[in-house]
Amino acid sequence: MRHRLALAVLLVMALLLLFQPGRAVGDGATPPDRGDYPRWQWPVEAPQEVVEPYRAPVHRYGAGHRGVDVRAEVGAAVRAPADGVVAFRGVVVDRPVLTLEHAGELVSSYEPLASDLAPGTAVSVGDVIGTVAVGGHAAAGTLHVGVRVRGEYVNPMLLFGDVPRAVLLPCCHDG
Repeated sequence: MRHRLALAVLLVMALLLLFQPGRAVGDGATPPDRGDYPRWQWPVEAPQEVVEPYRAPVHRYGAGHRGVDVRAEVGAAVRAPADGVVAFRGVVVDRPVLTLEHAGELVSSYEPLASDLAPGTAVSVGDVIGTVAVGGHAAAGTLHVGVRVRGEYVNPMLLFGDVPRAVLLPCCHDG
């Protein structure tokens, strides 16, 4: 009986470490407080469907998914979620990427995204920043959206909408 209880406690602890929304365990990132930043506009038209959610890595260099993949047809317009400035546009490995710097030490990135915006170009919320392309790890017909706060990746859903809270349920009972 003690072994089952100890196993259950270890399992719950492992799950808590793996599924902390909004921060990578041990990386020192402080996720944005919902009251600290305005809610961002979705970069793609409705309906917004997250097909691959954010998964925080256990440590800075660990496996994870440092963003969300949102369903979007190839060629669909992608819009700036907030005011910002183009920080980078180019090809990274095998995919076109665009990065925007926003107020509050926020940086957002989009891939694969075809764009002709030059670094230094100011964009306003809702401006078209490019179109969904193909390439990289994101499945065709999806757009990968990443967000960093002070250089650390966070769950983009903190800015686009509510992140569901974890609910712990009883796992065992004597009887």
